[in-house]
Amino acid sequence: MLAYYVEWHMRQALAPMLFDDDQAPEPRKDVVAPKKPSASAALKARTKRTADGSPVHSFQTLLADLATLVRNTVQPSLEGAPSWEQETEPTAIQRRAFDLLAAIAQPSSQ
Repeated sequence: MLAYYVEWHMRQALAPMLFDDDQAPEPRKDVVAPKKPSASAALKARTKRTADGSPVHSFQTLLADLATLVRNTVQPSLEGAPSWEQETEPTAIQRRAFDLLAAIAQPSSQ
């Protein structure tokens, strides 16, 4: 249950980058009629681009893209040389995803 809850919140935050609808749905007159996508969602589906021109992702492809970020431990073969950790630089798409996710990760002030 927790995984679905986390995924739902992630999809809501990442909606501008995903094929998901990022606008509030219009009320339907007939509850059994199929949901119609908003104009922005239809545009994203048709052009395969977001409003800022970036490629649109599915949730799975965006997670696969984010999974390419790694932290490597570099151990030189020279005796006595210290090891260090080196992280890969995020791409523009990865940076945008982390910025959107940071908005939901902020602790609430209570």
